[in-house]
Amino acid sequence: MLSKIFADSPEYNARKSTPLSPTKVTIAELRAAVPKHLFEKNTIKGLAYVLRDVICATALYKLAWLIKPTANSLVTGSRDVPQIVGTCFEWCAWASYWFCQSVALAGCWSLAHEAGHDNISSHKWVNDLVGFSLHTFLLAPYFAWRASHRAHHKATASVERDENFVPRTRKDYGLPPEVLATTRDYHEIFEETPIYTLARMLFMQLLGWQVYLVTNILGSPRHPPGTNHFFPSSTLFKPRDRRGIIISNIGISFMASLLYLWSKHVGASMFIKLYFIPYLLANHWIVMLTYLHHSDPTVPMYRSTQWSFVRGATATVDRPLLGWAGRFFLHNVSHDHISHHLFSSIPFYNQPLATAAIKGILKEDYNYDSTNSFRALYRTFTQCCFIEEEGDIVFYKNREGKTARELAKDALTYPPRAT
Repeated sequence: MLSKIFADSPEYNARKSTPLSPTKVTIAELRAAVPKHLFEKNTIKGLAYVLRDVICATALYKLAWLIKPTANSLVTGSRDVPQIVGTCFEWCAWASYWFCQSVALAGCWSLAHEAGHDNISSHKWVNDLVGFSLHTFLLAPYFAWRASHRAHHKATASVERDENFVPRTRKDYGLPPEVLATTRDYHEIFEETPIYTLARMLFMQLLGWQVYLVTNILGSPRHPPGTNHFFPSSTLFKPRDRRGIIISNIGISFMASLLYLWSKHVGASMFIKLYFIPYLLANHWIVMLTYLHHSDPTVPMYRSTQWSFVRGATATVDRPLLGWAGRFFLHNVSHDHISHHLFSSIPFYNQPLATAAIKGILKEDYNYDSTNSFRALYRTFTQCCFIEEEGDIVFYKNREGKTARELAKDALTYPPRAT
């Protein structure tokens, strides 16, 4: 049973066995397939989703305060109930809270992301107020990340210009040239014990977001060392962005101060249980979904001669992360990521309809993967190791120096069409 749950999906295996011929579809063809009304923003509807998520997070917070009293009442209310029952109830309740609250907070994060695309409202000030408030509550620099994220959308899957999850090359790892490299060379760099691999995955999932903001790790290597999302002078930003960077920094400083004062009031233990653990787990969901959207053994990266906006946007993967809960709380960001990249101005609540419209045009160029998300995470983490310095269209190579997919013979025959 477990082997089936954690097996690669039929969609992934079919894509893996099919040589890649880059899409020849244009943005005009895709735009014509999407009904115009899907682009319309509804401020009341957008704010209703914000209110819904805030209410869910608040309700969970209020319920969490009842965990300890309920556990105590189970034990003290009856002489026949041993202490272990109360302890087990308490920790099971906390685990449930951490999971539910982390998903709810990840939903708030996703709404702030949508605000960064001006999708909560047709009024810019409403989007900025919502995005800044939600991201600041989660200690995320709204204006800074919005700037780098928009740059990512303009150059998705471009080796030279993308801003997120940019692959490192053979040279970056100090590997010998491909014609000289041996299996031992690859193993010396990438071979790890399972425990060490698990530790690195946990570090990425729990702290990867913060490390990225501070160090720009897996961002574009064209930025100098020391690049981060908190210096207004960072090369990530244009001069017009700098005022927003300062505002983001002030907001995070203020929120951190509030959290410190609140932790003094409720105690370190309750602060960790109520906020810090859900905060870390919310970051896990965000890192997981963004990583899996853009890193996959079967999805290509393009260099300038073969890149186009459509090719970059379709070099992502739609995944049913968390099933119905992912649709409800994460606002379709994982289920409909390709359409989001093609048309980021479509509000999140209309993206499922946009996906349905573009699938008929993209056909085999549409990437979907129903592989269990944790299996996909392990697969990507262990198989997406590096890319070659040469090649206009490249795939990740694994710990053996091999790709999971090949290019079709005519892959480079057709240059990207104007989009």
